[in-house]
Amino acid sequence: MSPLVGYVPGVYDLFHIGHLNALRQARELCDVLVAGVVSDEVCEQVKGLRPFVPLEERLAIVDAIGIVDATYAELTTDKLDAWREVGFHRVFKGDDWRDTARGRELELKVGIVGAEVVYFPYTAHTSSTQLRRVIAAS
Repeated sequence: MSPLVGYVPGVYDLFHIGHLNALRQARELCDVLVAGVVSDEVCEQVKGLRPFVPLEERLAIVDAIGIVDATYAELTTDKLDAWREVGFHRVFKGDDWRDTARGRELELKVGIVGAEVVYFPYTAHTSSTQLRRVIAAS
């Protein structure tokens, strides 16, 4: 039987406890864990802003904390591109995606290849967006 591969995508900019929580929770639910680190360009395309920390540094940070087995640079928004490269069985998302249009779309898209979306509690009190606001106000 092959190992269950999990995939936890994120920008991982201004690394914080929410990122750490997501990685720890995902680690418990798979045999092999790959973190998909969103490229600067994809982040800008989706969120309308570039990360503070460049992609290569974010990859190094996520890789160095010792929770993931590998990192993968997400260069497109299509999770099937990531699936083709990583071969995951589960993709992990915060429960802020549950029962939303983008969550349902992701479920349908990865379901086509036999993968599932697993949701876990989103750390609402900390986010890179909130940290960005605090830095900008300083």
